[in-house]
Amino acid sequence: MRRNAQLLAAVLLCLAGAAAGYGGRKRPTHSPSTEFPEVQTPQGRLRGSLLRSLDGRTIYSFRGVRYAQPPVGELRFKPPVPVSTSTTSSRGIVDATKDGAFCPSIRELNTNATSEDCLFLNVYTTKLPDRSGNPRRPVMIFLHPGALYLFRGSSDLFGPQYLMDEDIVLVTLNYRLGALGFLSTGDSVLPGNNGFKDQVMAFRWVQQNIALFGGDPGSVTIAGYSAGSISVYLHMLSPMSRGLFHRGMAMSGADLTKGITDPLGQARLQARLVNCTDTTSEEIINCLKGKDAFEIAESAAILYQWNSSTPSAFGYVVEQDLGDGAERFVTADVTEQLLKGNFAQIPLISGSTKDELTWLPIQTLEGNFSQSAVDNYVTALLTGLFQDRNATELAELIQQVKEFYFNDRQTANETGVALGQLYSDIIVIFPVDRATKLVSRRNTAPVYYYHFVYQGRYSWAYLPGTQTPYGVSHHDDLIYLFYISALVPEFVNTDPEYTTVKRMTKIWANFVKTGNPTSEKTDLVNVNWETLTPSTPRHLQIGSQLTMKQGLFYEDRIRLWERLSPLPNISRSSRKKTG
Repeated sequence: MRRNAQLLAAVLLCLAGAAAGYGGRKRPTHSPSTEFPEVQTPQGRLRGSLLRSLDGRTIYSFRGVRYAQPPVGELRFKPPVPVSTSTTSSRGIVDATKDGAFCPSIRELNTNATSEDCLFLNVYTTKLPDRSGNPRRPVMIFLHPGALYLFRGSSDLFGPQYLMDEDIVLVTLNYRLGALGFLSTGDSVLPGNNGFKDQVMAFRWVQQNIALFGGDPGSVTIAGYSAGSISVYLHMLSPMSRGLFHRGMAMSGADLTKGITDPLGQARLQARLVNCTDTTSEEIINCLKGKDAFEIAESAAILYQWNSSTPSAFGYVVEQDLGDGAERFVTADVTEQLLKGNFAQIPLISGSTKDELTWLPIQTLEGNFSQSAVDNYVTALLTGLFQDRNATELAELIQQVKEFYFNDRQTANETGVALGQLYSDIIVIFPVDRATKLVSRRNTAPVYYYHFVYQGRYSWAYLPGTQTPYGVSHHDDLIYLFYISALVPEFVNTDPEYTTVKRMTKIWANFVKTGNPTSEKTDLVNVNWETLTPSTPRHLQIGSQLTMKQGLFYEDRIRLWERLSPLPNISRSSRKKTG
């Protein structure tokens, strides 16, 4: 088990380094404007700044906008508290010209840009209300990736310059990460899910305030990537989120089976990692409240020694009804809810990239694909992932997986590719496929499935020592939706990637506006994206062109995991669709 933890921790740190932009090439951002747009809100008059879109539109940018009270002191490990209008003068000017502080994580430690007081969001639009009226444009809220312990919603990772050539309002946000956001004792002391509750609080802020920025609170799409994508599915299931959004986009993430089943055990380990007593829930939380936030964040990587079966030590918990009237984010088994149709019936886009995390285990083994090295890796990985299987069942499962992925591999390179496919399948591709199919079974609204295969010059993962992308990796499709200045140069209209930027932003904006991603046709968006249903398996392949494909991708690999991970049976009476 410890070996498995070390492997996964190494993989995650590789991903974190790539995401931080190491090895990436940068181009200067636009010069700052001397003009400062202002918007009056209940929390004060926000003074923003101007940015420029890819095609030259003026973007009104309001960054570092507080959406909840600082989660510090006695509010640490508490659900978010709404911003109080009494603490900020309605006549005062609030600086909204730069990103708010980043939430503490293992990649954002002890920097001037990081603080436990980090519950900020950014609003971007190209048209504010004026004397002629309110444009009331549809809104897209983006939930960032990072395994629930990395990244932030800041403009250097998720800049608006590409999407703002479309007539929508974009909101990006921070939410608490790691133990500060997702620790739970499984009881009334710390019920948990506070990072997800932060997201709900941001959604509520949007409902109450976005019209002031020219947005329509009645037309909100939540979009997320990886951990953010899992968040989208959980919001579809959560009673706290009902009515706060109207469409969903879930990109490259859907493993809903890995909730924390022993939250008190995880809390006790977290306590020991920072030299706190762990006898009772009260002792744990009282001690952790006195610890430095950066010390708690830095301990995240060590938690893989306790929960090494997923790419994150953190996840949701099913909150028990404690009879105190407190809101609960996850109230029941999420797979059963999907099977029963107990989720928000909304249009959904879901999909994954061609290669996802294929490169990660290859880098972890540093090119050593000997039979013993691969056997040890696969055994450790599957042992951690299938802890509910007895020894006989686990041995049979491991044998089937090895035979399927490695029996016909003749060279070390082929073995490495197969190992990467196995890791990608089990962590991203199969969970996405399963969740998308489950929603399509019970949803009364359309479900759109995609496979992103376009490979440009830039990536979140390069071949070692080169600037050659390792296929079409996890996060790579985000390069064509956001200007990621920390990692990738800003594209211009003479770049080969420009066409894919315009195609992706048009499809995504169509969906934000209408719930149909190909509602507005252009030379670049020239197909009808047909929906996925149980009787019509199909998907849109997004490459150098758009191609509607009958059937699904990687079907033989998906069938293997469907057989090895069967769905639970639910009673016939519980299969009635609910709205």
